[in-house]
Amino acid sequence: MRARLLPLLIVLLAGVLLALGFPLAVSVASAQQQQVVVDRIDDTARFASLAQFVTTRPDEGGDYGADERQQTLQKELGRYHDVYGIKAGVFYRGRQPMGRAPDDFRVPRGGAVRAAFDEALYSRGSHDPPQVWPWQRGRLVVASPVIRDGDVVAVVVTDSPTDAMRAATLRGWLVIAAGEFAAMLLAVGAALRLTGWVLRPVRVLDATTHDIATGRLKSRVAAAGGPPELRRLARSFNEMADNVEDVLEQQRAFVADASHQLRNPLAALMLRIEVLSYELPEGNEEIASVRAEGKRLARVLDDLLDLALAEHAAADLQLTDIGELAAERVEAWRLAADEKGVRLVAECPAVTGWADPIALSSALDAVVDNALKFTPEGERVTVSVAANGETSVIEVADRGPGLREEELARIGDRFWRSGQHQNIKGSGLGLSISRALLTAGGGSIAYARHEPHGLKVTVRVPRTAPVPGPRGAGHGQGQGLTER
Repeated sequence: MRARLLPLLIVLLAGVLLALGFPLAVSVASAQQQQVVVDRIDDTARFASLAQFVTTRPDEGGDYGADERQQTLQKELGRYHDVYGIKAGVFYRGRQPMGRAPDDFRVPRGGAVRAAFDEALYSRGSHDPPQVWPWQRGRLVVASPVIRDGDVVAVVVTDSPTDAMRAATLRGWLVIAAGEFAAMLLAVGAALRLTGWVLRPVRVLDATTHDIATGRLKSRVAAAGGPPELRRLARSFNEMADNVEDVLEQQRAFVADASHQLRNPLAALMLRIEVLSYELPEGNEEIASVRAEGKRLARVLDDLLDLALAEHAAADLQLTDIGELAAERVEAWRLAADEKGVRLVAECPAVTGWADPIALSSALDAVVDNALKFTPEGERVTVSVAANGETSVIEVADRGPGLREEELARIGDRFWRSGQHQNIKGSGLGLSISRALLTAGGGSIAYARHEPHGLKVTVRVPRTAPVPGPRGAGHGQGQGLTER
């Protein structure tokens, strides 16, 4: 969730910063140009005041005569050009120069200089020339009219280079970019802390939900940190988990008590059946059928009690030699396999894993018993052990009839048995007990088809030690997630 929320916040923050940065950059460029324009307007106004008193027009040959005011104007224009490198000139309405610097400066037939000159002829000075951006190499033209007796007699024109102005604008933009970058870093840091603060309770809730889903029902969420809504959700989740745990505890207790209490009446009933059998002819089919059903009911009660205990007991995880344990269980079942004519093959190298040895042994007994039960005479059952990344794997593969694809998903359900195996004795609880025992220790059990026929059961246990602390690995251990 953080990977999706954080980019969204960063994009929004970047959009806000850009929305503020672009107008600021335009404002900086406009301010720099406006400052230059104001300076040029002041300069042209000064030259216009000098040109007002020049009354002698130059000869056609370009001789400015002996007018001292005209000579003063020319000297000022020349000094201005030499100092600032700005072209400046005063031109009559017919574009004849009154004074100019450099000598080749003139009003052309078109371009920015001519546009500013024509605008000034109507008594309008250049107050808002087009914006010059840092990537443009244009020049800044400013013109002011020379007014005498209410008439425009000449125009002062300055043609300025823009290198210094564009450099100043670029420096201002670099400062803005640095500020934007610093603000973006601060915004990203704030977004990281904000998303962490908001999503930390969600991560803890997700981890706790996973723990409860995998059997660690004592896991709880610490209702601290994060927004008030999520803290309230954490408290509600803990209340729900407490209620669910109470209901499951009552269910387990009921199953265990019922199984235990029913065994005494069933034992008395079986005893009465045995006494009654003495009064009937030997080999009576009804008595044999009743006796078989009684034994089947006794097995179901035993399995129900084992299932209730398996779901309730806490796992005592230890570093266990899985290969040695599997080989031991294979030897324990070899006699039963030989009696049925099934070859029981063990491939059990030394592989370690974290498991409850008693629970894992019981689970393997149920899996091997199930494999031998459905494997016909002359076939074999293979038990192999291997290390696979972070888990140790025990595979039990038989060559029985196997199951259809739609039936594989139902293996392990309580009391479920395939329709084609109803005549084989069993309660349908053995694999459910195996799953409960393995889940309590952080393990798992899975089922798949074994080609060309048969069933393959895969038991996995972790190879890494359970994490110590509040999030213990054992089912039934007091756990409270206090991550903040």
